[in-house]
Amino acid sequence: MDIYSSKLSPAVDYVVGVFLLLIAILSIVGNLMVLVMAYKRSNHMKPPELLSVNLAVTDMGAAVTMYPLAVASAWNHHWIGGDITCVYYGLMGFFFGAASIMTLTIMAIVRFIVSLTLQSPKEKISKRNAKILVATTWLYALLWALFPLIGWGKYGPESFGLSCTLAWRDMKEHSQSFVITIFLMNLILPAIIIISCYSAIAVKLYITYKSMDDSNRIPNMIKMQRRLMVIAVLISIGFVGCWAPYGIISLWSVYRPSDSIPPEVSMLPCLFAKSSTVYNPFIYYIFSKAFKQEVNQLGRLCGRSNICCTSDARNSPENTIYLVCDMNKSKSGAEEQTIENNRENETQLIPNQ
Repeated sequence: MDIYSSKLSPAVDYVVGVFLLLIAILSIVGNLMVLVMAYKRSNHMKPPELLSVNLAVTDMGAAVTMYPLAVASAWNHHWIGGDITCVYYGLMGFFFGAASIMTLTIMAIVRFIVSLTLQSPKEKISKRNAKILVATTWLYALLWALFPLIGWGKYGPESFGLSCTLAWRDMKEHSQSFVITIFLMNLILPAIIIISCYSAIAVKLYITYKSMDDSNRIPNMIKMQRRLMVIAVLISIGFVGCWAPYGIISLWSVYRPSDSIPPEVSMLPCLFAKSSTVYNPFIYYIFSKAFKQEVNQLGRLCGRSNICCTSDARNSPENTIYLVCDMNKSKSGAEEQTIENNRENETQLIPNQ
């Protein structure tokens, strides 16, 4: 039996290929837009913003290195390249997935630390520490991705034949410790940390709001922090929510008979997990006025000329990529300066403060 032959009908394979192609295009374009915004204002970027940039890199990296091969295999009705490309595909998926969940976890921790001193003017994270955190995500992901290559775990084809990942069924007898550890360290524990951090932030904001004096600038700051937290929570929910069904199906395939899940059923969580690379730019666009304005302006400039550029970050009222403050109300000089300081020192980045 050819393990790389599709177990789906040619019509389903074609639909799967079209879906993955759409996901790849949206993911590459959306996350490339995020990286363009970051590049245009790199000289003015605050250290925590590197984490959001890193998240965009992980999402676009997965789309570029994996999805073209998956699309070609779907339309070929057979996995292309055999064992070598299967191991490559599984390694890339594990590598970028682990880097993404670790980035989201660090984002949640950093935002929680910042929430402890909302009104402090001090920088919460230095550029050096931000780079160390980014490097940590990649080293962590690389470590886990290499384990199957040295014998702890294994890469192999999915049950429906048109994708490769960890060979869950083959690890049923020889690598159960790897299965348990990977779910604990790359899904369950990160999800607990993310939920705990954002729950604590919500409680902190509520307590701060209740203890405020009758002042106008503090409510604005609280609203700003609340909106930043909502965006960060949506990003985390998008990733964990996309991967949770796949994790459940994978665990089921480890501890239940191999034919207990039809190929069509096992395919759906896999496709849903791959769509996780698309959501973040859309979340930024919907909830961030600054990001939306920059994207719209970039679109207009690209439509009028061959030169695509964004507005000067120094002249931007928000001076960040993803800041989501209300800019429609005029303020007095002292109040405006106070809020500007809060913007630059407290909310430089949607998920990473």
